[in-house]
Amino acid sequence: MNEAVFYIIAFLVGAGALLSVTVRDIFHGAIWLALTLISIAFLYFYLDAGFLGVIQILVYVGGIMALFVFAIMLTAKIGDRSISQVNRQFWPGLLIAATLFVVLGKVVMDGPWMRLQAGSPVTDLKTIGTSLVTSYVVPFEFISLLLLAALVGAVVIGKVKK
Repeated sequence: MNEAVFYIIAFLVGAGALLSVTVRDIFHGAIWLALTLISIAFLYFYLDAGFLGVIQILVYVGGIMALFVFAIMLTAKIGDRSISQVNRQFWPGLLIAATLFVVLGKVVMDGPWMRLQAGSPVTDLKTIGTSLVTSYVVPFEFISLLLLAALVGAVVIGKVKK
């Protein structure tokens, strides 16, 4: 049963990623990317990495995808039919992607990866959250200001000049 859940999540990640780069409409591509990022968060939760799952949803799905949607909506003529949507380098790109896929697959399958040792300290979500709002509050707030500046920058860049 556990393997079935993993394969369902893996299928959602793969299908969302494939659809995000193959659909013609850029807004639909962003929606499929959001599905991919949410599926990756589910994968983190499945692997008992709750903190990474929550950060994935908050930062990437909540923040970055909101930035993408704002940038898409504020960019003038993004869905115009006169913009060419044909990639003339499809076959070389496919060859390079397939080669990279095979090489990375071999590295992942053959590499000696670290295993969780018996007796290793496991940090839970409550401990990480407490340390974020006590000892790491200044870097945490700095990152939130940096994301706010990126959002304002996206609005300024995408604003239509009259």
